Amino acid sequence: MAEETKEGLEEIKKEKKSQETSENSETVKTTETSETAKESKKSEESQESKESEKMSPNDLMTMWEEALKEAQTSETQKQESSKESQKETPSSQPAKLEELSPSQKTGVYPELEFILDIPLEISAEIGRTKMFIRDLLKLNQGSVIELEKFAGEPVEIYVNGKLMAKGEVVVVNDKFGVRITEIISAQERVKKLGS
Repeated sequence: MAEETKEGLEEIKKEKKSQETSENSETVKTTETSETAKESKKSEESQESKESEKMSPNDLMTMWEEALKEAQTSETQKQESSKESQKETPSSQPAKLEELSPSQKTGVYPELEFILDIPLEISAEIGRTKMFIRDLLKLNQGSVIELEKFAGEPVEIYVNGKLMAKGEVVVVNDKFGVRITEIISAQERVKKLGS
């Protein structure tokens, strides 16, 4: 590896010299010098190959070790330069946040005012039952449908199809109404949303 790099450097030097001489001299002389440079390169290469053949295995090993050391030092220099560039980057700092303090705001939930005008569908369910189509077709005026709930059990109140409360049926000004007796806890509401 070291020999290859040395040979490559020598060839580059020779090429530069030959280019300089060719620029300074006339075109006729450049062809002659390039031919002589080629011949001299060939003779030098043959001499170097003869010298490398003459080198002992120990010499070759030392050359290889030197080449490896050079490669390792170049890698460590690259790593050190990358570490230095990382040190130059600015470090992050925590954001400064204002302390939260309770404030006096008007209204029940002023932060939720934007959702207060969303319409909801509320329904009260007295009870449920399942029927076959043949039984449904037999119904007429005056027929009684039996529900699963017993008399006096609370009525279920649904908001957008989700159970939210329970209550009892009352009559107010000739209209039916439901008095809320129990509101479903937040945990139960979350469980029902998942199912």
